[in-house]
Amino acid sequence: MKNSLGIVVVFILIFTAINAQKTKIMTIKTQKNNSIETATFAGGCFWCTEAIFQELKGVKSVVSGYSGGIVKNPAYREVVTGSTGHAEAIQITFNPKEISFIDLLDVFFSTHNPTTLNQQGYDVGTQYRSVVFYHNDAQKEAAEKMIKNLTKTQVYDAKIVTEVVAFTDFYMAEEYHQDYYTNNKNQPYCENVINPKLRKFLKNYATKLKE
Repeated sequence: MKNSLGIVVVFILIFTAINAQKTKIMTIKTQKNNSIETATFAGGCFWCTEAIFQELKGVKSVVSGYSGGIVKNPAYREVVTGSTGHAEAIQITFNPKEISFIDLLDVFFSTHNPTTLNQQGYDVGTQYRSVVFYHNDAQKEAAEKMIKNLTKTQVYDAKIVTEVVAFTDFYMAEEYHQDYYTNNKNQPYCENVINPKLRKFLKNYATKLKE
């Protein structure tokens, strides 16, 4: 009787272990199938960059904020003075199976001027500098390689000054900055600065846009 009970207990333990392993494998597969990655870019006013990257297929979210500075939890009124060291940035979550990091880099470099130091158009200051904040070695290598190729093929007349630095912190900007273009299309800055840039982008990247 005791031997029979022992066999039953062993069988239950084996069965439980097998099911646990199956559950673990299924969980891993689910995580891989639903993998989401993060990219952080700074390329001038975040109202512009946000409006552009929101249109891309495979991009799940775009948040405007501040990155690369020395002050914790900065406010816009501080960042805009250039005293906090932050750049106006966007943080993108994307599905790499739908759009690659290299695709995002391509859009980034083609929709702002990476050769103007601390300036994009009329927006001047270190808070408007061009930066790729890489989250891993693969992103760093991809950004450096793209800059090298753009330089070699002389896509721009001047030297690319885009910084490639390790990501540290990202602070979400105030609520009124989020989805700014969508909510303020009639605002003069949107009409005169964002609209022309967005029209050009939509034309050049028609195959990569959300339906």
